[in-house]
Order: sequence, then C-alpha cells, then structure tokens
Amino acid sequence: MSQEIYTAAQREFQDSFDSRRLADALSMIRTAELDDHQRGFITSRDFFFLATVDSGGMPTVSYKGGAPGFIAVDDATTLIFPSYDGNGMFLSIGNIADTAAIGMLFIDFETPNRLRVQATATVSDDPALLQRWPGADLVVRAEVTAAFGNCARYIHPHSRVATSKYVPDDDGNAPVPSWKRIDLLQGSLPADPPGTQPPGDAGDDIIDIEEYQRRVDAGDS
Repeated sequence: MSQEIYTAAQREFQDSFDSRRLADALSMIRTAELDDHQRGFITSRDFFFLATVDSGGMPTVSYKGGAPGFIAVDDATTLIFPSYDGNGMFLSIGNIADTAAIGMLFIDFETPNRLRVQATATVSDDPALLQRWPGADLVVRAEVTAAFGNCARYIHPHSRVATSKYVPDDDGNAPVPSWKRIDLLQGSLPADPPGTQPPGDAGDDIIDIEEYQRRVDAGDS
C-alpha cells in the first residue's frame, strides 16, 4: 500500500530527508473506512476545512461551518454535509462537480486533535436530503477513499466562544450578512432565498464599503 499512495515527487523528498521508512510505516494509519472513534470525532465538529480542485488543476480551500454535528456520517464510508448560502461564487461546489476530488480537515482546537479525510464527492439537490439541513441550498455526499489521524503538535489551542449567528435555525431562517447590505452590490444580488431576512430588516440599512470594513474589524460582520 505504501508504494501506491506516494507520488514520485513525495518519494524524492522522503529520500532527501531519510523519511521513506517512516512514511512507509505511517501509511499503515490510512484506512479506507472510518472507525467508530473517527466517526464520533467528525459528528462532534461544528466546522471543517474543505479542499477542492477545479478542472484546470487550480485548488481552493474553504471553511465550512454549521451547528455542532452538521456533518452526517451515514456509514463507515459516507459523509454528507450541507452547502449553505454563500457568496454566490460556488467555487467549492463547482469544483466538486468538475473533478469530485476533495480533502477534508477536521480540527479540535481545544484538545487539540485533527483528522484528515480524502473522498470522492457529488452534489445533490434531492429534497429528501435537503430536509435534513433546513436552510441548505445543496448537499454534498462524500464517499471516503482515505482517512488518517495527524499529529496535533503545531495546533495552537483555542477556546470555542459561540455558534455563529448565521447558522440557519431549525426552520432554515438566518439573518442576512452585512456584506449583502453593501450598496455597491445591491444590483448584483440574486433574489432573496426563502427563510432569510431581506436587507433593511431589523433596523439594518444599506451600508457602504467603509462601514462593512468597520464591522469586519469589529467582529460584527
């Protein structure tokens, strides 16, 4: 197995740093299925980092957050997670549709601890799946190809403060983020999706870019 998971370039660096034997030994921690501990760790998370690559080979990494447990582990090889309203670029979703290859990094900053997952993913708008995540636009089903723990020694410990106020509630409702109130974007926004507050609600008016930056800097975006 170890001879198959590493590329020629990776092997070259392993040989340069005399780590080929170590890499071969560590390859044993890679599994094609999630064990009970890994499944429990994933379902306890309220965020993860998602890596995707487009059809031209350009990668991107995105932070994905939700309520604790928003990543579902349907079985030992299947993860499902929602795609909530975003900036309209659909970089991650488009990349998944293009190439299907994804990487997922789950981190516990308090312990600390982390888990890497590689998978082949598809995008779905199946109403039955969407019902599991009120407020989701789409759902991603990831078929696990590899999972492995990772040394946590460089993870800086942080304490969790609160769940983001923008995570959709049980009815799919969520406040509109400040960036959707920027005056320069008002002619470009799509129609307000159901279950969200339209700009101007809750006493919040259209703002300029300077006010938006002020809110970002103050942690109130």
